Amino acid sequence: MTQELVDLRESLLAGRYDHALVLVDELEAMGKQAILRNIESFLGRLLVHLIKNQVEQRLTHSWLVSIADSVLQISKLNLRDNKTSHYIKVNDWDSYLEEALEAAILPASLETLEGTLKPKQLTQRIDRPVILATAHRLLALTYDLSPRELPSAINQVLATLPGGSVWFD
Repeated sequence: MTQELVDLRESLLAGRYDHALVLVDELEAMGKQAILRNIESFLGRLLVHLIKNQVEQRLTHSWLVSIADSVLQISKLNLRDNKTSHYIKVNDWDSYLEEALEAAILPASLETLEGTLKPKQLTQRIDRPVILATAHRLLALTYDLSPRELPSAINQVLATLPGGSVWFD
């Protein structure tokens, strides 16, 4: 990205505005890609913990915090600078979630049931539609609620997960 900024500066100083605009578009695309990669990383973390929760039928304090923090971070990352639009629209999560769920199987196999399940065994034990529906439910909150309201709403969803009522009663 540093080289692109140098090239942009040189193009502007030389009056090559068409080239400068191409560089601006490239920089904008690079920034969006970086944001989407960060969102995907938090999606993976979210799904690993939802998998563990479903398979082990419990919710540890650590998992609860990780799930909530993942949703909060995704909320921040997904909101564009204009504060009125999002990088990923509310109805466009399916492909991101499907891909992230596939990628989450391997790390979840290491962490679930003390690592006793191989990825294929774990895949057979999870109820994908339920995990994806829970993730959708949590992500949908990020479009409708303010940053101040979001933690409480996340907690309400987490309370419905196996073992969740223990934390919120």
